[in-house]
Amino acid sequence: MRSELLWRRALQRSAEAELAGALVPLATELLELPQIGPFVLRRLLSATPKHLRQGGPKANPFLPWEGALEVDRLGSGHVVLLNKYPVQPGHLLLITADWQPQAGWIRPEDWQAVGHLARDTAGLWFFNSSAPAGASQPHRHLQLLPRRAGEASCPLAALCEAQLQQQLQQRQWQWQWQWPWAYRISRRHDPTGCSDLPDLYRHHAEQLGLGSPQHNCQPLHPYNLLFDDRWLLTVRRSREHCAGFSINALAFAGYLLATEKSDLSWLEQQGPWQLLQAVASPATG
Repeated sequence: MRSELLWRRALQRSAEAELAGALVPLATELLELPQIGPFVLRRLLSATPKHLRQGGPKANPFLPWEGALEVDRLGSGHVVLLNKYPVQPGHLLLITADWQPQAGWIRPEDWQAVGHLARDTAGLWFFNSSAPAGASQPHRHLQLLPRRAGEASCPLAALCEAQLQQQLQQRQWQWQWQWPWAYRISRRHDPTGCSDLPDLYRHHAEQLGLGSPQHNCQPLHPYNLLFDDRWLLTVRRSREHCAGFSINALAFAGYLLATEKSDLSWLEQQGPWQLLQAVASPATG
């Protein structure tokens, strides 16, 4: 069992930061559209924050970061912060204490910091590599939505598990990727230590044509990462918007957020899978 000390600290810090005006939770409502299941669609009721507006903010909010949002410091290299505009309480950011570009490679020391946090709190991790992949800030940050033991990490977790089970049951030459875009998904073997993540990350990057840290100064294409205790998913991206929806990694986990610009009629007619296909790179085999 994990201690969840950082998660509990984050929730306490959230209450304090909201009272101080530093934390601005986003008000949303759940939209019941049977034809989009198993996706979860929420509509934003608050004013659209800067990070969801096309173009996004130019200033770096992490140099310096807001002290009221700080949850913990992991050595001298990383800081755990509250997401300033959360939909879920306790939404955490793991940022580098000094400048590191979001569009660069995730470094071994970044994965070590992920492991430190993962040993304390489980959940759904995600990473948006650059603006075309849904990143709102240029400063290196991974994000964690905490989950209780036994709780599904996301709406598409069962489908991810099903794909991994089918991979085990079929020979490699028989296996065909089920989603019509460029992605890779792999089983994890060290959920709390996270020693498996660097190799899986590099392996996925090479298979998806993103390059490698040894030969490329930064990834060759935008991408999203998603991982929980059981699997890691990498998706190569082509663009950030479709039908007025701003798409980041969470959409590939099954979470969609509609704003005043989102075309809900398009989504009802075309479906969420078509939305994802429109913003991901085509499958490469």
